Amino acid sequence: MTATVYLVRHGRTALNAQGRLRGLADPPLDSTGEQQALAAAGVLRALPVHAVVCSPLQRARRTAVLIAEAARAPFFVDDRLTDRDYGQWAGDVRTDVEGRWGSVDDAPGVQPVNEILTRATSALNSWADVVDPIAPEVIVLVTHDAVIRPVLHGIDATIGVVRAAEGSYQVLRRADGRWSIVELDHDPGFR
Repeated sequence: MTATVYLVRHGRTALNAQGRLRGLADPPLDSTGEQQALAAAGVLRALPVHAVVCSPLQRARRTAVLIAEAARAPFFVDDRLTDRDYGQWAGDVRTDVEGRWGSVDDAPGVQPVNEILTRATSALNSWADVVDPIAPEVIVLVTHDAVIRPVLHGIDATIGVVRAAEGSYQVLRRADGRWSIVELDHDPGFR
């Protein structure tokens, strides 16, 4: 069975613009983020979208709603797509946390990458299973960079740095139970 998934990062928030860790903090999109989400929606509206699924956090929900409306597709929320839990470091400047601990991964209380990968891969496979194997439909998953990067590296550990800019998307394909990356870091163009 073949399935195509567009893995979209939500548009920008004020915390993104300030270089702060968001995690489970729930800021809305800023005006640039709204434009990024609309740019992604403008591209994705031309696809045969079966469903748009997103993290429960409002920045992902707003991005997903704009895409779902443009694509005239149903919209769902899936908690497995939520952002990484940065614990007490949510809202802190990323470079400050990295300076203190060497990396965000090493800061105490930060959710381990393997937990993110497990839940995100579960969501990816579950939603890919709902696509009709005969119809050329796609699933759009709207989530966070801290979810996108582990998923992509789980598929192909050799891909190197993944930018996953706000409003960008990755195209994944599952064939015969194996995932591959079709397109990496596609940016609809609004910065």
